[in-house]
Amino acid sequence: MPETSFSSPALAARSDADDAMTGSIVEQFLPVFDVSDEVAVVVAADVATTWAALIEVDLIEVGRRRPLVGMLGALRALPEIASHLVHGERPPAMPDRLTLKDTVSLPASQGGWVLVGERPQEELALGLIGKFWRPVIEYAQVDDAGAFRAFGAPGFAKTIYSLGVRPLGGGTLLRGVMRTATTDEQARRWFRRYWTLGVGSGAHLLVAGLLDVVREAAEGASSCGA
Repeated sequence: MPETSFSSPALAARSDADDAMTGSIVEQFLPVFDVSDEVAVVVAADVATTWAALIEVDLIEVGRRRPLVGMLGALRALPEIASHLVHGERPPAMPDRLTLKDTVSLPASQGGWVLVGERPQEELALGLIGKFWRPVIEYAQVDDAGAFRAFGAPGFAKTIYSLGVRPLGGGTLLRGVMRTATTDEQARRWFRRYWTLGVGSGAHLLVAGLLDVVREAAEGASSCGA
C-alpha cells in the first residue's frame, strides 16, 4: 500500500505537494498555517467508487477495524467523559453509525465538525476551532463555513481536515490533509507544544487508518462490480 506523508511545524510552511493544493478548499480557508500533515494512498478503483466509499465510511466501524485508531479516538474523548461524570452528568451516547458528513450534526464536544466545503467526487473539508491543548478541550461555537473563516478570537487554533480524491493512472489518489492555524502567538506556543508531544503522530495515524479502510472498501466494491 503506497503511502506518502509529511509534517511541518513551520509557520506558512510550503512543500512541492502544496502546488497541487492550489484552488482546493483547504488552501482557500487556511493558506497560512502553523502545522500541516498529509497522508495519501493509491486506490485500485475509479474516482467515483473511491469517493462513494469515503462518503459512506462508518467512523465507528473504522475504530473497530483499526484498534489503534479506536484507542486514539477514545483517548481524545476521555477528558470530556470524565468531566461529565465529575459533574454528575451522563456522558452522551454515541450513535450506532457515524459518517464524515454526520459529524456536522453533532456538537463539537461529541466529535462534531463544521462543513467548510464540499466538491463532490473531489474534496470534502471539515473544520474545528478549539483550545486543543487543554485537558478538557474548549471549543469555539461556529455554525458554518463563513463563521469558521471569519473567526479570529485570540487564544484558539483553527483546524481543517481535507479529504479528497483525484485520478492517478488507472486508479485514484486518496488524500487526507490536516492543517492548523492559530489566532495569536500565545495559542501558537501552546499548540506547538501539544503537537510535538506526540499528538501530531496520533493525528497522522487516525487519518492513515481512515484512508486505509476507505481504500479497502473502494477496492472491494470495484472488484465486485468488475
